[in-house]
Amino acid sequence: METQQTNSETSSDNNLNTNQQRISGIWESTMAFLHDLLDIRQDSDRDETIEAVRKDISFQGHNAWILIFSIFVASIGLNADSTAVVIGAMLISPLMGPIVGMGLGTAINDDTMMRRSWTNLLVMVGLSLLTASLYFLITPIKEITSELDARTFPTILDVLIAIFGGLALIVAKAKKGTISNAIAGVAIATALMPPLCTAGFGIATGSLKVFGGAMYLFCINAVFIALATFVVCKLLKFPMVKYANQAKRKRVSRWATAIGVFVLLPSVVLFYQLYSAQVKEIAVDEYFKNTIDYVGMRPTKEWNKETNKLDIVMLGEIVPQPTIEAWKNKFYTIEELEGSEIEFFQGSKILSNNNDDVELVQEELIGQMKQIQNKDVRIAALENELRRLSQQGKDFDIISKEVRFNYPEIASMSYAESVNKDFITQRTDTISVYNIVFNDTTLAVERRLDIKQRLANWLQYRLKSYNVKVNEIERSVTGTAHDSLQQIQSK
Repeated sequence: METQQTNSETSSDNNLNTNQQRISGIWESTMAFLHDLLDIRQDSDRDETIEAVRKDISFQGHNAWILIFSIFVASIGLNADSTAVVIGAMLISPLMGPIVGMGLGTAINDDTMMRRSWTNLLVMVGLSLLTASLYFLITPIKEITSELDARTFPTILDVLIAIFGGLALIVAKAKKGTISNAIAGVAIATALMPPLCTAGFGIATGSLKVFGGAMYLFCINAVFIALATFVVCKLLKFPMVKYANQAKRKRVSRWATAIGVFVLLPSVVLFYQLYSAQVKEIAVDEYFKNTIDYVGMRPTKEWNKETNKLDIVMLGEIVPQPTIEAWKNKFYTIEELEGSEIEFFQGSKILSNNNDDVELVQEELIGQMKQIQNKDVRIAALENELRRLSQQGKDFDIISKEVRFNYPEIASMSYAESVNKDFITQRTDTISVYNIVFNDTTLAVERRLDIKQRLANWLQYRLKSYNVKVNEIERSVTGTAHDSLQQIQSK
């Protein structure tokens, strides 16, 4: 008995060890597969990458002219509110060189690369602003378009574009051999070129708000691109620059560390601020969509990100105060909107507010009037169509009685409208088609053709239209015509 129990325990231990070995083998195989799939250290050429980045830093000769032309193209696209043109400019713009150079130079303690990167970055920004300002000074179109307005404030999405664009570019450059960096270049240009052109628009139009917002967006994206480059170079363990002078090495190392901290800490804070602002905007949209609803009332909202205040303007039916209080209480219970304020405007309170709210109400009323006018036009068109169809039915009743009296050979007649397209003349005509069924199936062919021709001539005269066609269809078993829309049978 004891022997059997011992054997059972030994068997259980063996099964447990076997399962553990299988799990361990699966885990090791999975980790090996992921390592082969995602590891980039073995296939990275660090020295060649450093040289490639070093060559792309300078903005002289061809690069300078390419930048000027691409800024012109992007400015035209923003001015014309054309996304396609802006994308075309992004494909040819050499904007990422100095920014990637700053990140790499900081990572490897290369003071020469850092100085060249800073110098060429200033040249790049200055040349871009000068070109964009020149265009917007010359062009007669001074209105700010939706494409320009979208580049006057940063969002968390812009930061993510900059981060992943920077990561993609430096990883592509670090690979041995040649790899296309077009996708990374487009992603980075998306975050860099439009804000610079928008800042030029702000200079040309004297709008400090537009200039400041666009440059703020550009600086944020440039910082996160450089930061992404710095992180990848550190992870790939790029070789540090060696200095014969020990004091200089320490000084450069301290400067590189200081720059890294200066870039990293504000970036973390800024990322959190933008993320928090985005969360609040989403919460406001959800609150407005799911809560502010009352029969006969049309609400509009305005969210102030600086003061964290939500203004609700209500047009139409007056909302009872208890309902408004319930909406307020729900607003103040939303965790994401803690510390925010809300205010409702309706009736005389709207008119007593500042001019901005009055203009908002006027725009809303104009929009409602246009909607009403459009609805009236659609209703009138539908009524006309209904009257036309009704009149057609009455006319067909009269015509069918006359046909029955004048052509006793015809057993039934159906009517439909056919739309014909002539591919040669490209002309479209609406033809009235009358399908007839004869009483006598043995009626001579010549007689049938004569009746059809006389009926067609009479219908053209009767309807005052040459777009009339008469067809003969076979009589069905039940004595009615096939495929008819309206039919008068012989009695």
